[in-house]
Amino acid sequence: MSNNMSAGEAYGKAEAKAENAVGAVKDTANQAADKAADAADMNEGQAQLRKEEATGILQQTGEQVASIAQGAYEGVKNTLGVGENQKN
Repeated sequence: MSNNMSAGEAYGKAEAKAENAVGAVKDTANQAADKAADAADMNEGQAQLRKEEATGILQQTGEQVASIAQGAYEGVKNTLGVGENQKN
């Protein structure tokens, strides 16, 4: 039974880390949006450039967080023996 509790704990911890990562991305998005709003005070060309840069950074960050979260999820599944490679 303690193995099930350990498995549940591992899954819960991985899920919490993934949620924290998503929260960090949302915080980064809000900060980027604030910077974009500040950039609106600049001339139009500079503001557009800053907006595009912020968008690119957010997209890269989101992709990295998604990849990290997916890796953590797959690791937990494999640890618990429920991954695709464990079905045999």
